[in-house]
Amino acid sequence: MAKFLDVVLSYPTLPYSVVLCFAVIYWMLAATGIVDDGGIGSGDGADFHSADDGATGLAAMFARLGLGGAPTMLVVLLLAFFGWTITYLIQLFFLQALPAPLRWGIGSAVAIAALVPGAAVSSWVLRPIRRLLMKLRPVEQESILGKAGQVSSPDVTAERGYAQVDDGGAGLILQVRSHDGRRYVRGDRIRLLDYVREHNHYLVVGDAELPVLNESISQVSDDKEIH
Repeated sequence: MAKFLDVVLSYPTLPYSVVLCFAVIYWMLAATGIVDDGGIGSGDGADFHSADDGATGLAAMFARLGLGGAPTMLVVLLLAFFGWTITYLIQLFFLQALPAPLRWGIGSAVAIAALVPGAAVSSWVLRPIRRLLMKLRPVEQESILGKAGQVSSPDVTAERGYAQVDDGGAGLILQVRSHDGRRYVRGDRIRLLDYVREHNHYLVVGDAELPVLNESISQVSDDKEIH
């Protein structure tokens, strides 16, 4: 045990030991819900904190190394584990017998070089995990833009208002704003035109003001009834 700790806590194994401990603690906290693991279905459609193409920072680097499509911290865990294993074995059977200056020099090269086979093995391990994650990803929700609704607040203007929109389920109560500055009152039929993400509201227009769109919708309904 003493020899194991001596190798684990000495260079070049020590940096990998630190990162590996951090990654393990992170996933233990994620399993208990104390920290957000960026898991499937979280948040803003970024497909969890994954190393996908188009990402930035650490995730972008992983993507270029072929380690994309999985949570970033999972990639860190795998790289740290395989890097730790390689440096531990080399330290145990080779570097310990060398004098300190030589051990630090060769150890630095070993620590860096260990990333190459570590990345290759991690990529191989991630292949079935990627396929599993792809199956577990939530189905992208259909856009509600273009759907009709009814004003539920006293009125809808360019500054305020709510509307109820039928989404095929229990219905949605959404913040809406008049697209052209007109005022709509409770009970008026409106249609969603656009979503303003920074203000979390939808721009709407009166349903009666879209005769062409209404005519197209009616034609589609008639075709469905015929068939």
